[in-house]
Amino acid sequence: MLDQKRLHLRAAFFQVIRSFFQEQGFLEVDTPIRQPLIIPEQNIVPVPSGTHFLQSSPELYMKRLLASGCEQIFQICRCFRYGERGRLHLEEFVMLEWYRLDADYTELMEDCQKLFQCVHSELADCRFPVSLHEPWEKMTVEQAFQKYCSISPSDALEQDTFDLLLVEEIEPHLGKQTPAILYDYPLELASLARPKADNPAFAERFELYVAGIEIANGFSELTDPVQQRSRFEEEYAKMDPSHKRQKKMPELFLQDLGKIDEAAGIAMGLDRLFMLFIGKDSLDHAVPFSPEELDM
Repeated sequence: MLDQKRLHLRAAFFQVIRSFFQEQGFLEVDTPIRQPLIIPEQNIVPVPSGTHFLQSSPELYMKRLLASGCEQIFQICRCFRYGERGRLHLEEFVMLEWYRLDADYTELMEDCQKLFQCVHSELADCRFPVSLHEPWEKMTVEQAFQKYCSISPSDALEQDTFDLLLVEEIEPHLGKQTPAILYDYPLELASLARPKADNPAFAERFELYVAGIEIANGFSELTDPVQQRSRFEEEYAKMDPSHKRQKKMPELFLQDLGKIDEAAGIAMGLDRLFMLFIGKDSLDHAVPFSPEELDM
């Protein structure tokens, strides 16, 4: 359980983030937490809620708001993913997502730099573990595998060892001096991201790391509904059969997706980010109550 000092610090942390986006001209929005359909993702198990699911991300509905005419939006919300529990994982956690119309993933990278610098300057008793001075470390996935692994990303995908190598051999090296941006993932690992125009085997996707810990996942949005439907079908085919409660495609989302020309969006774990800003190494020290402190 957080003490009074950290409760006040956590409240100030959220307020600084809200103020940052409002000053940048973003509209704060809220979307349904209980959703009849969710994004099909093979590595995420949804939490059922009656005939619906608790959101694992507000992404589908926030993109529909972009399609309705919103240009810059953000949301701080509760998200849920079944079975996630560890030093850096909780089944219920706080997510920040923001989206820009007529933008790509490079603008999100700039947003991250400005946001971190703002929080660092405004948050009292800040103990962030790395320097925020520019330039931040940037490395493509291809370069990271060349530097830290003995095989290429394509070979790792073929051998089904990509995730294992990323977690065990690459991530521990990322973000040790400054935050690190790992970018241009293989297209197979970016079901909602736009392919790179000059190399469509890769997607305009990046992940942000601090002290070896993943903080955010952002990308230039795939806005072709035909391609997106095909990507969803591929994800369904990879999912564990016991998790396939959802049978239908998110048709309204796919219809609205075609109304968007170009956009970029990012999801950032705020519990993890707050944990780092207060100098802790476990989410149990960054949330008001850990799961073990709840009445059972």
